[in-house]
Amino acid sequence: MNLTPRTLGLLFAIATAVFWGLYAPALGKARIDGQTPFKPYVFIGIAYLVWGCLGGAIAIQLSGDGFSYPGSTGWWGFIAGSLGAFGALTLTYAMYQAKDASLVMPVVFGGATCIAAITGLVIQAQKGSFHLDIRQVIGFVLVVAGVVLIQKYSSHGPPPKKPTAEAESHAAVEPAVETPST
Repeated sequence: MNLTPRTLGLLFAIATAVFWGLYAPALGKARIDGQTPFKPYVFIGIAYLVWGCLGGAIAIQLSGDGFSYPGSTGWWGFIAGSLGAFGALTLTYAMYQAKDASLVMPVVFGGATCIAAITGLVIQAQKGSFHLDIRQVIGFVLVVAGVVLIQKYSSHGPPPKKPTAEAESHAAVEPAVETPST
């Protein structure tokens, strides 16, 4: 099977979507009620370090390139890694607060798509070649509409439990407590 670079790029993009799509549910599993949500974040950092360094080194070796780095590669690589780490940190907190991946992930990925496109437009404008296609504007609108629809119609956890007959009868017997006015 002879795959074109474009096809390989698409396959790796799909793999990225799968990995990142599974990230939040795995993060939810790592969290323990009553403990800080940032305990898993330490291990997320270790995983980034191990797989980032090991995977990068293997990929450099397989590509036949050397291990010398121009300054901009290191600087922008560090910035990109920091943005990824800060994203993992803020995603950890979002998942902790919302307690539901189906609530958080559409906003994260829909928002990330829009931010990446807007950043591309800003970079174009800085180079003096700004061009906004109406199809891109329509895409922004569709992403926002899609996030809203996904949010509204996704399951956000189990429905509230119905009170048992015993709890209802207990509530009916309890007298209302009035607070004294000052």
